Amino acid sequence: MKSKLMLFLLVMFILTTPVFAQEAAPARTAPVIPLAFAMAIASGLCALGQGRAIASSAEAIARNPGAGNVIRGALILGLAFIESLALFTLVVIFL
Repeated sequence: MKSKLMLFLLVMFILTTPVFAQEAAPARTAPVIPLAFAMAIASGLCALGQGRAIASSAEAIARNPGAGNVIRGALILGLAFIESLALFTLVVIFL
C-alpha cells in the first residue's frame, strides 16, 4: 500500500513539473544612477526629519518633564513613520 502511494506521488510530481516552468522575465532596463539618487535623497531627508524630531522631543521633555512618557511615545511612533519612508523608497527601487 505504501509503495503504491509513493509511486502515485512520484508520477504526480513528474506530471506536474511543467506547471512550474516560466518564461524568463524581461531584463530591467532602468538606469541605476537615478535609483541611487532617489535612495540617497530619501535617506538624507529621513535623517534630517529624525534629527529634528529628536531635538524637538528633547526640548519638549526639558520644558515639561511630567509629560515625558507621552512625548517619548509620540516620538517613537513618529520615528517609525519617518523610517518607513526610507524603507518604502527602498522597496520601490527594487520593484
